[in-house]
Amino acid sequence: MNTAEPEAASIHDISPQMANLRAHWLAWGGSDSIQEDLVVYRSGLQHGLLNGVLRLSGRSVPEAAADAEQQLANLPWRWWVGPDSDAGVAEALRERGYSRNGSMPIMAVRLDQLSAPPPPASLIIERVDGPDGVTDYVDAYASSFGVGHTLQTLVVDAESNLRTDLGRLIRLVGRIDGRAVATSAVLISNGVAGVYWVGTHPTYRGRGIGAALTAAAMVIGRQHGALVCTLQASDLGAPVYQRLGFTQVSEVVLYSPPSGL
Repeated sequence: MNTAEPEAASIHDISPQMANLRAHWLAWGGSDSIQEDLVVYRSGLQHGLLNGVLRLSGRSVPEAAADAEQQLANLPWRWWVGPDSDAGVAEALRERGYSRNGSMPIMAVRLDQLSAPPPPASLIIERVDGPDGVTDYVDAYASSFGVGHTLQTLVVDAESNLRTDLGRLIRLVGRIDGRAVATSAVLISNGVAGVYWVGTHPTYRGRGIGAALTAAAMVIGRQHGALVCTLQASDLGAPVYQRLGFTQVSEVVLYSPPSGL
């Protein structure tokens, strides 16, 4: 971990958690810095999760929206409105014709309180290394995140060329009988450990595999000096994270631009 970044000690310290989120997605491309007034991430891929706006601060919504709409033209994308955005952004977006399409709780846990159940006996968790590992990693999370077969090769290429100046990203893959069936990743950045890409192939769900991959990412975060672990939860994942000790500390709401943009 960058020693210039003090480790966050409280799960209620939201600022470093949101900075970690921005660092994670900005690694796919877009704005130069996570501190810009309008933080846009842009992979250029035709997938709504891989392009969007992460924060708006200190700038008018109409001006910023016009800028974002130009940068993200012809791509599916989302506007994330979280606690690091200015008050009133959501209302201004709705007035501009944006529609709310869901929300995710921001959850956090102190890593010195980590208590994880033992993983399934047949599960082997490995760090992702090399091109073959990235291919298996994307293949394992594809069904959980709606990455179609025709897009997978492009996502593998993008994963292999993420920015590395915004934090240290460690990817994990879980294997059953040699097959890659689950994933997680942990980003050590801005004084916290951020967990991302927790997914399990539908055939293997309900066995505690997702919890095991999450816990493995948390252990790595603690090994790298982080005291707080943060993530954004799906409806499917939230109960799993609660059992691992995570608590909701805030929320991010997702907005879709008007059709035709």
